[in-house]
Amino acid sequence: MSNQDIKTQIKTPHPASTEESTKSENSFSPLVDIFETTEAVTVIADIPGVIQENVEISLDDNILTIHGKMTGKQPEGRVVLEEYEIGHYMRKFTVAETIDREKIEASLAGGVLKVVLPKQVPAQPKKIEVKMG
Repeated sequence: MSNQDIKTQIKTPHPASTEESTKSENSFSPLVDIFETTEAVTVIADIPGVIQENVEISLDDNILTIHGKMTGKQPEGRVVLEEYEIGHYMRKFTVAETIDREKIEASLAGGVLKVVLPKQVPAQPKKIEVKMG
């Protein structure tokens, strides 16, 4: 296999969500990596500052929604340089109908969210025995 056979998507910053909000809170679109194997699709999202209790993940009408609420207090003292903002994370993805909804798992460690979406096992052909009587 040559390098021409391998296609890699270049990682570029994802713009913040274009959804309208009625709240005056900062909202960020987390950067993600998505990997697919024959068994599952794995989504890895960077959501620093979010604790497990403040992460909501849902799958509705094949739309996977990741929402993380970041809470925090400003340290005391005069601000000399401020680059890190407090806000919320929101990202939505359309997923294939082949995802097994009952087996989706998620974990959070060190500000990195990992969502594993297992694929359904295709129905296998079955030979049906014919009985007498």
